[in-house]
Amino acid sequence: MTTASNHHSVTYTNPIMPGFYPDPSVCRVGDDYYLVTSTFAYFPGVPIFQSRDLVNWKQIGNVLNRPSQLNLQGARHSAGIFAPTIRYHEGKFYMITTNVTHGGNFVVTATNPAGPWSEPYFIEGAIGIDPTIFFDDDGRAYYLGTRPNSTGVRYDGNWEVWIQELNLETMELAGESYVLWKGAMTDVIWPEGPHLYKKDGFYYLMIAEGGTGPNHAVTVARSRELTEGYTGNPNNPIITHRHLGKHYPVVNVGHADLVQSEDGQWFMVMLASRPYGGSYSNLGRETFLASVIWEDGWPVVNEGRGILEEQGVMGLTPVPVEPQLRCDHFDSDRLALKWMFLRNPKADLYSLTERKGYLRLKLKPQTFKDQDNLSFVCLRQQHFDYAAAAVMEFEARSIHESAGLAVIQNEMFHIRFERVLHDDKQVLRVVTCINGQETNVAQADVDAQRLYLKMAARGQELSFYYSTDGNQYHLAAEHVDTSSLSTEVAGGFVGCCIGMYCTSNGTASDNVADFDSFEYGGY
Repeated sequence: MTTASNHHSVTYTNPIMPGFYPDPSVCRVGDDYYLVTSTFAYFPGVPIFQSRDLVNWKQIGNVLNRPSQLNLQGARHSAGIFAPTIRYHEGKFYMITTNVTHGGNFVVTATNPAGPWSEPYFIEGAIGIDPTIFFDDDGRAYYLGTRPNSTGVRYDGNWEVWIQELNLETMELAGESYVLWKGAMTDVIWPEGPHLYKKDGFYYLMIAEGGTGPNHAVTVARSRELTEGYTGNPNNPIITHRHLGKHYPVVNVGHADLVQSEDGQWFMVMLASRPYGGSYSNLGRETFLASVIWEDGWPVVNEGRGILEEQGVMGLTPVPVEPQLRCDHFDSDRLALKWMFLRNPKADLYSLTERKGYLRLKLKPQTFKDQDNLSFVCLRQQHFDYAAAAVMEFEARSIHESAGLAVIQNEMFHIRFERVLHDDKQVLRVVTCINGQETNVAQADVDAQRLYLKMAARGQELSFYYSTDGNQYHLAAEHVDTSSLSTEVAGGFVGCCIGMYCTSNGTASDNVADFDSFEYGGY
């Protein structure tokens, strides 16, 4: 981030959270801002970040980091955790979200945002998705969410936003529920991600509508009364890119949250996607920032422009955070906060202590195609052009065993760079999986036990390299198309993740794959 001569005019770059960080929610406590995002079928769930300037963020924890908090067994890739909201009230943090696979809507609480967070309080009767909590001036708390139209669903996505008082002692709904709004547009689809704010005597209800694709939009309504009388902003939607075409650099803009700085400035975080190499969004939905002013009692986003831009200007003094290391040498006895698993990891999935300085993955029968936990440790793809590299020691003992690197969008769309046993020889191969159909793109005999593996992406083309000494690299495959790993082709709500994996492909095995290091970075 660069700073102009006046420290009150700061230029920043969007997205502020690149990669698969969708459905952002933000709150401020004193000088600190806290942000959470959706994680779907990945564990741990709901990363939490801290910032002093809304631009430079440091991950301080994962809200749902215990299996007792988060059941993802059998979750589809784009199921699991939807749309968290974070709020602070009288010394306590509240995170509310939906586990669409198991249990529905629930709240967890903490006095320290870094954790530990409580066990989940599932809210009986809270149907639908995308919950949020609103604390009124009188101290009473309210649950807001979205649900199918209570007067009858006329078409797919015919939902509504509703509110009901929430007893914070019992985490139970109390009294009547009220329909607040069904959205701004005629025959609106998927009113979702509601957030409620109080300003200058008005209750402001901000939602997303139009679905999570190119028609995504942010709209707002207001009322003098909490539970009725909401009228839409005559200038709705207050931000969207639906009119800019699918080839605009930023698309799918929506699902926003507002926050006010200590000196009275207003800002908005929201999700959007950046297609590249054509209309392909491999990074999924990312977190963006915009400034907000108020005119005639309504919010105006990025005054004079009204759209998201790569370069933004804001009036907060930058407070940089320590940059993340590109390379992890696995010297700690705990994985860094950025690492994730697919669904709930088994207790014996990996070890950082059995061989010091290595991440040891245990071969399991599960594969990427199974809706189960497998031996896969990953992080988010955050760049169009990137390199991912690992040093691996592994020898396949049977034709069922494999280990290596992978980039995955979901169980039906992924690419693997793996060592296997073929014709009694140790070989490296590149395999694409497109809509469940696997193709062996390239294969080479490589006998060394210690392998240096590298994947390098230039836009939608991915090339694969290997070395046996870490100095001289050989090309395994080049220009492998990755557009099938985009949301536009693979569907769903997630972005690509890259990591280390191993499997015994449906058979029992006591073999292991040891990773000495993993490095990821953009260029």
